[in-house]
Amino acid sequence: MESIKKLIVSITFNKIEIEVGELVIDKRDIYFKYYSDFISQGIEISPLKLKLNKEINSADAFPFDGLFGVFADSLPDGWGRLLLDRALTAKGIDMSNITMLDRLAFVGSNGVGALIYKPESAYKIDKLFKFELDDIAIAAHQILTGTATEILDELYILGGSSGGARPKILVGYNPKTEQIMVSKKELPPDYEHWLIKFPSSADRPDISNIEYAYYQMALDAGIEMSESKLFKGKSGQVYFGTKRFDRIGNNRLHMHSAAGMMHDDFRLSNLDYGNIMDCAFRLERDVRAYEKILRLAAFNVFAHNRDDHSKNISFLMDENGNWKVAPAYDLTFSSSGHGMHSTMVSGESAKPTKEHLLELANYFNIKNASNIIDQVQAVVYNWKVYAKKCHVSNDSMNRIAKVIGKKS
Repeated sequence: MESIKKLIVSITFNKIEIEVGELVIDKRDIYFKYYSDFISQGIEISPLKLKLNKEINSADAFPFDGLFGVFADSLPDGWGRLLLDRALTAKGIDMSNITMLDRLAFVGSNGVGALIYKPESAYKIDKLFKFELDDIAIAAHQILTGTATEILDELYILGGSSGGARPKILVGYNPKTEQIMVSKKELPPDYEHWLIKFPSSADRPDISNIEYAYYQMALDAGIEMSESKLFKGKSGQVYFGTKRFDRIGNNRLHMHSAAGMMHDDFRLSNLDYGNIMDCAFRLERDVRAYEKILRLAAFNVFAHNRDDHSKNISFLMDENGNWKVAPAYDLTFSSSGHGMHSTMVSGESAKPTKEHLLELANYFNIKNASNIIDQVQAVVYNWKVYAKKCHVSNDSMNRIAKVIGKKS
C-alpha cells in the first residue's frame, strides 16, 4: 500500500465538519499547520502544546513518534493497535512501512473524540455481521494468545479504534430493548454509543464484577463517571460496559488525555497529581477542578488503583471551546506493572497516604480537603458491601479487602 503524505484534520461536534489544518510527512518528519479560517474561530484544541498559531509546527520524536499529543490521542493503543496490526499483517501489508499518518488515516472518522482525518485509508471492512458477547470474548482471547481466529476483521470493526490493554468493543446499545449493534457514526434512534470490555488472560474471572463494584463505590465517593452496567452473555458470563462520554447522541465532544495534553509518556511517567490539578484548573478556570482531581487521587490511593496513569485521565471540550475534566474511567483494583502508582502523590508513588494527599491539597489551598479525603476513605472502607452487591466472588472480595484496609 502507498503511504499517506498529507492529511486534512477536521473537527466535528455535530454533522458539520470544520477543517482545522493539515498534517504533512517528509520522510519521517511530521509537520502541522493550522488553517487561517480555523484560527479566526479562537478554539484551542490543544492549549498547552499546540496553541493556535500561523507557523509550521513540529513536535519532538518523543513521546508520540513525531505527532503532537492531540493527534496521538486519536490513535488506538494496546488492544486497538494490536487488532489493527494483526489485521494489516493478515492482508500481507508490511508493518515496517506504516507511518503515523497512515495510522491516523486508518482511524479516519471513526476515532474517539471529535477529530477526523482525510483522506481515510482505502483499507475498509464494511461487512455487517451478527455477534454474541461470549463469541467475542473467546475470539479476543485467541488474539491475545496468538491463536488464529476467523473473525479478525469483525473484531477490528468493533474495537479497532479503542485504547487500553484489555480487549474491548465499541457498540450501539438500545437501553429500551437491550439490543446491541455494530457501532456506527450515526446510530438509529434510541441507540447510544457504549464500550464493552472483556477479560485479558491475566485477569481474574470476575474482573467485570470487580470493576462494576468500583464504579458503584466511586459514585458514592462523589466521583463523576459515565453510566455503566454489566452485560450478560448467553453463557451467563458478564462483561463491564460503559456509555461513551465523548458522544452525546450522535454528536461528539473533543477528547484530550492528560498524557496527550502534557506530552507525557504514560508508560514511563513522572507526573504528579499536582501536575494534573494544575492542568485541570488551567482548562476549567475554576477552583473546583482541584477538588475533582483530589477526589480521584484519594480514591485511587485508598482503593489500590495503581494503574492511574495519565492516559486514564482525560478532558473534554465542547463546540464553544469550553473545557472540563472528563468523567473518570478505568477505575478498578490494580497493582500496575511496577507495583507503584503510575501518577505520584506529592512525590510519592510506592505507598502514598492520607498525609501525602493533604500535602497535595495544601499546596493548592483546597479548603475542604480533609473532608473530601475522609469521605472517599469511608466509602472505600465499605468495599465488601459493594462487592457483595455486585456479586464479586468471596475470594476476590477478601483478597482486595486485605489490601485496601478496614474490613467491612
